[in-house]
Amino acid sequence: MTTDTPRPPQIDTSKAHPARVYDWLLGGKDNYPVDEALGEKLPAEARDAARQNRQFMHRAAAWLAGQGIDQFLDIGTGIPTQPNLHQIVQKIAPAAKVVYTDNDPIVLRHAEALLISTVEGATDYIQADVRQPDAILERARAVLDFDRPIALSLIALMHFITDEQDAHGIVRNLVATLPSGSYLVLSHAASDLYPELAAQVTAQYAKGGIALAFRTRPEVSRFFDGLELIDPGLTTAPEWFKSTPAPELEGNGVYTAVARIP
Repeated sequence: MTTDTPRPPQIDTSKAHPARVYDWLLGGKDNYPVDEALGEKLPAEARDAARQNRQFMHRAAAWLAGQGIDQFLDIGTGIPTQPNLHQIVQKIAPAAKVVYTDNDPIVLRHAEALLISTVEGATDYIQADVRQPDAILERARAVLDFDRPIALSLIALMHFITDEQDAHGIVRNLVATLPSGSYLVLSHAASDLYPELAAQVTAQYAKGGIALAFRTRPEVSRFFDGLELIDPGLTTAPEWFKSTPAPELEGNGVYTAVARIP
């Protein structure tokens, strides 16, 4: 007897995966020896950058929810680490709707943690890759209203997409589907702030079979072409804050920004 029920995606524990390495950098337990081995070869600053990047996401999401944004499309979600985006925004806007997307099957295993919503709100999870935007958007439309503003969150994701894979075109096309008044939230590893560290990190990821495309400030700025950058503009992660006290100013090799779609 046959069945059409799809088999769950298999987790490849022989190769490191960005989501699991990031989990290790944040002190998480949902990773494998191959991910830990890569993480241990990275400079200590990589852990700081992961923490600072996560804190930027918290501040940006809270600010957007405070501005009345109640729909979020988070691509490159990663393994759940509390507080998650939906926990932050639904605390401020209980009716907020959040759609998460990631391409690592291990995140799918943790989807239940991502789907625990407020009574008023909603969450959903999509197993997909940012390089498959049509599949993401089709599923997201079942939860989000694309006639109302949406915050598109691309946190520490696009430096895993090379120029040959058209990183800027992918973001441009995603943004083009969003209505006026939507926002793009993006963080991206820099190649020009700490060049030696960036080269070291890139080399170690390459040995683990993961291609990185760290970019210069002008290259990261291109992701926001035609959009209205929100003050303080394109900054490093610890420098971006709005309605919260200023974070401790630390060295950081990650560019961050929030921009409004006119």
